[in-house]
Amino acid sequence: MGILSGNPKNEPMHYGEVYGVWTALLAANGAIGTHQTLLNHAGDKQLRDLIEEAIRQAQSEAAQLEPLLKENGVGLPPGPMERPQADVNSIPPGARFQDQEISMIMSGSIAASLAACSQMASQCIREDIGAMFLQFHNQKAALGGRFLQLNKNNGWLMPPPLHQSAPVTGE
Repeated sequence: MGILSGNPKNEPMHYGEVYGVWTALLAANGAIGTHQTLLNHAGDKQLRDLIEEAIRQAQSEAAQLEPLLKENGVGLPPGPMERPQADVNSIPPGARFQDQEISMIMSGSIAASLAACSQMASQCIREDIGAMFLQFHNQKAALGGRFLQLNKNNGWLMPPPLHQSAPVTGE
């Protein structure tokens, strides 16, 4: 029986796990404030609902990550800066993010988060931490799928050039 052969919660975190958890908490805290700001700019009801879900998801992640760092004696990154609520109509049109832009920002953020969660899960030797990041990954993938559907339904999706299996001829 070695140091890493018991209850994972009793095992020490390695430096990569510490850095990954700390970075994930920093990202979750930043996402909470960013998403709250984007929510103030959003007008579409479905988009607003998805942003609110993303905020709850980031808050849930932070609530799981923070105790893990505290239990291991690691200092915490800065916490989220709560944003005040604003009326979307009080933001001048030229200064306001448009719903399509907000959806693209959110979609890109989810895509980057998926890659980060996969990387973190793959480097963990503590099963509990790896499983936590796989849980985060699955939740983000589901949310990303709903954003993709919203983008398609509203005509907001901007695909790259589509590959044609055969050259298009004028015939």
